[in-house]
Amino acid sequence: MKIALVGYGKMGHMIELCAKRDGHEVVATIDTFAPDASVKVSEGDADAVARAVKSSGAEGVIEFTHPSSVIANVKALLPLGLPLVVGTTGWNDKHAEIAEFAKNVGGTLMTAGNFSIGVNMFYRIVEEAAKIMADFNEYDVATWEAHHNQKADSPSGTALEIARHVMKGYPSKTEIVTDAFHERPKANQLHVSSTRCGNIPGTHKVFFDGTADTIELTHTARSREGFAVGAVKSLDKLNKALKTGKLTKGGLYGWDDLFN
Repeated sequence: MKIALVGYGKMGHMIELCAKRDGHEVVATIDTFAPDASVKVSEGDADAVARAVKSSGAEGVIEFTHPSSVIANVKALLPLGLPLVVGTTGWNDKHAEIAEFAKNVGGTLMTAGNFSIGVNMFYRIVEEAAKIMADFNEYDVATWEAHHNQKADSPSGTALEIARHVMKGYPSKTEIVTDAFHERPKANQLHVSSTRCGNIPGTHKVFFDGTADTIELTHTARSREGFAVGAVKSLDKLNKALKTGKLTKGGLYGWDDLFN
């Protein structure tokens, strides 16, 4: 498959390595700042991004940039009609808008809070654990995540997705709180706290805390490779699903649509 990469930072370089290792061809690397990108575009020029992708002959696109530019990039890329995988996080509040836009222009994209296979297994483990613990009033639940100080959004998209899986199994938790508490938390509130420091790899924890003990579930990423592998596999699966008719054009899809 011929792939265009929009965003050629550390993650983009890793995605390129993984794509080539899987037998794909990277036909364009597009970035504003990366000195070794094959195409340099001005900051905020999403139309130039789309033109570069179109002229590259790409058969699919992986976008991994910044929350400030992702919406413009997606809106410029979707009309091209190429399968699009978006790894940039921090735009959950725009999902409905983008889904409607994709439907109107006939473009197709897949996004996830995290593309790591291990993280997506962690979601399932957390949800099952929450179902078990929800029957015991002696325990409360909260989540915490930490990342390096270069990460632009907080909390991480992964942390919010973990929280949603906790709430699926924990019906008493109906509200996610990401800000600091200035009063005693309400019983229905699920606290999602964040830390940004140094070079911390992506770390996510779920705590079930009781009067006698604490149960912790933890996922720690060792490198970016897990995310990169997942992004490449997602684009490949999305492309095949559209060709076989498993998925239809004009939609916004998630991990479960491709891997379940």
